[in-house]
Amino acid sequence: MNYFCSMRYQFLIIITLLAFGTTVQGQEKWSLVKCVEYALTNNISIKQTELQTNTTALQLKQSKMSRLPNLNFNSGPSFSNGYNQDPTTFSLITQSYLSTSFQLQSSAEIFNWFSKRNTIAANDWEVQAAKANVDKLKNDIALSVANSYLQILLAMEQEKIVNVQLQQSQAQLYNTRKLVDAGSLPELNAAELEAQVARDSSTVINSKGMLAQNILNLKALMALDASTPFEVEIAPVDKIPVDKIADLQPESVYALAIANMPQQKFNEFKIKAAQKSMAAAKGQLYPTISVFGGLGSRYNNRSQEIIGSSFITPPIGKVTVNSVDYNVYPLTPYTVYTYGKQPFFSQLNQNFNQSIGLSINVPIFNGYSARSNFERSKVNIRNQQLQKDLDNQSLKQNIYQAYNAAMVALETYNAGIKSMETADRTFNFAQKRYEVGMMSTFELITNQNNLFRAKLQNALNHFDYVFKMKVLEFYKGQGIKL
Repeated sequence: MNYFCSMRYQFLIIITLLAFGTTVQGQEKWSLVKCVEYALTNNISIKQTELQTNTTALQLKQSKMSRLPNLNFNSGPSFSNGYNQDPTTFSLITQSYLSTSFQLQSSAEIFNWFSKRNTIAANDWEVQAAKANVDKLKNDIALSVANSYLQILLAMEQEKIVNVQLQQSQAQLYNTRKLVDAGSLPELNAAELEAQVARDSSTVINSKGMLAQNILNLKALMALDASTPFEVEIAPVDKIPVDKIADLQPESVYALAIANMPQQKFNEFKIKAAQKSMAAAKGQLYPTISVFGGLGSRYNNRSQEIIGSSFITPPIGKVTVNSVDYNVYPLTPYTVYTYGKQPFFSQLNQNFNQSIGLSINVPIFNGYSARSNFERSKVNIRNQQLQKDLDNQSLKQNIYQAYNAAMVALETYNAGIKSMETADRTFNFAQKRYEVGMMSTFELITNQNNLFRAKLQNALNHFDYVFKMKVLEFYKGQGIKL
């Protein structure tokens, strides 16, 4: 009995520890840095782009290996029947036989006007461009994650404001209801506040829905399962570091962006790759020199070899002398050979042959393909240069627009602060007048709503200003910092 009690006690301890661990894990909050790192690790678009980079790296490896000599082995059995030439004696025969041949061949280009070397250099630059493209996508994802993260913080701030608004309306309704019950105020005042409480409750529900939607948007960017518990680390917007607008002048930001942004690096690498590809295509217009060699042998199941010999002196004819027949023999005996089937390896050894040579391939006419490749490569260089100029123009335009948007957001935020302070003073005066019966409930609610909208707009303006500044900082090529 004590044993089972002890086991149950241990089991309860384990369950409690697991539950505590799960609670702690569930309470873990996501900072912006953690969100960005998770997105960069799990985003599917980034994974696909990295796979394309791996493909480009394989092309580079293949182009490097193409400098090595090729080596090929060929063999194939065949069956022949009918009137044909014996492959061993070369005499015409009428029979069937099995045969096979073996060939080991190799060749290598020893001079091709540096076409292969330039192709390798072009593929190397393509790999660098592919890596820069991955970095560009990561930057875009990081910026999108930061935007969604700030939207969540804004939604949370809005939710707090609308909850405070609801609590104020409920408190006013409570006080008004007591005055109505005491006969100091008409029932209309309470009815108007009940309608305001209902509107505020609806606003709270909408703000919660907006917060949930923003969280789902961030999870999608991070490739995080939608059902995963998620809570962001609350960073007060006034605690988010922002560079001074004076330190983010468009020309200085543009100079840093040209040197650091992945898109500009990508364009530079693509131009260098195109230049090397043109040099490789030009090399294809000239003769190439190659060396080749080979080893070979063959086998035939009808092939024979001498397995023995003997000297004989058979009679070569007869003569008759005085009605007596006499055999006639040659003066010297001759050799008679005995033949047998030649073994497989014996034939391979006997028929073994070698070859080596030098070849020159001169392109004279090939349907204009080599010249067309060369001309296309020159067009590609020009296209890459134009793309670089276009992206640089777009970058400069975006930086100036971001700077202008940040300036407008800063001025709007400063103006919103003054508007909120004015609305707050007006509401305080209105509340005091309402308490002494000098203002109607409708006027009080109007002032309260004005303050509510001013607070919401101020929160929106503040987050909008911070995000606009973060975009401007982002163009410096130093990432997103919160």
